[in-house]
Amino acid sequence: MKTKFTIHDLAADLQVSPGTVSKVLNGKGNVTEETRVRIVNRAKELGYVASHSARILKAKHSWTIGVVFSDIALFGLEHPFFGSIIQAFKNFIEEQGYEMVFIPKRVGDREQTYLQWAKNKNVDGVLILTGDLNDPEIIELTQSDIPCVSTDIAMPGLTTVISDDAQGIELMFHHFLHLHRQRIYAMSGSTLSRAYQQRTIAFEQALHDHGIARSKDDYISSDGYGYPAYYEVATRWIKQWKTRPDAIMAFSDDIAMALIRALHDQGIRVPEDIMVSGFDDIQFATLFTPSLTTIKQNKRLIAETAATYLLQLIADNPLEKKLYKIPVVLVPRHSTSRG
Repeated sequence: MKTKFTIHDLAADLQVSPGTVSKVLNGKGNVTEETRVRIVNRAKELGYVASHSARILKAKHSWTIGVVFSDIALFGLEHPFFGSIIQAFKNFIEEQGYEMVFIPKRVGDREQTYLQWAKNKNVDGVLILTGDLNDPEIIELTQSDIPCVSTDIAMPGLTTVISDDAQGIELMFHHFLHLHRQRIYAMSGSTLSRAYQQRTIAFEQALHDHGIARSKDDYISSDGYGYPAYYEVATRWIKQWKTRPDAIMAFSDDIAMALIRALHDQGIRVPEDIMVSGFDDIQFATLFTPSLTTIKQNKRLIAETAATYLLQLIADNPLEKKLYKIPVVLVPRHSTSRG
């Protein structure tokens, strides 16, 4: 008869994850009262010894996943896109018995690399939510023995889950062409961002594929971030046009909203004079005036797919490390309406 029981024995007996057992017995994490009572009572029945199991648990798993959120746009957790990704990711891994911790570069006066922080926190794996793909500390982390998955950065040897940006640009091109709009311009954010880089490349390819002649005015990008920066760039761009476009693709919804305001302030109506579209389908897109035609990204599916792949890597299950693309859909609204 077995006289010592581990977290894994308890988990198997109760048909819950080892991480859930760990949370209850260590008094932390979000677990339902019913589950907590079941685990505590069964542990007592089996004569479970917490300190013994804690040593086993520490040797194998911390049941903690780190998150690198190097937000170059400085929106923080209020980021209209990545804020939703991180919440969905957190919900998913907590159901699997894991806790989430942020991996900073600096805490007070103490500064370390992402890899050093990840090792100090003894995380089982890391989600690189977003960041500069040229950041040497992010590259160092991805090349370490700590399992990593990203929802933004694409590089060799890294599992990355993103929206299909090229599909989104092509869907919007077909939408504008169907509305008989042939002179199509685009406004991007900083091309330090992977997403803006890929959307710019896809825009240029779509112009070529559809036989639309380029002009020196048909594309602009902003080095700054946020509504004021986008509005300023859009205003300067509008004033320098030699030929007015029929339609403009903005490579994010917040860019589109700043652009529409700049057009309005220059006496140009949307959609009557120029149609404008966005990309992301943030919550405010449907509330904006005019409501914004956009490309909807499946943020929940991105987060849950990334979490699933990361847990596979943590469990040493085979997984091809590559770029996984999640389909997007076109959401037509008033900003591209014929009236």
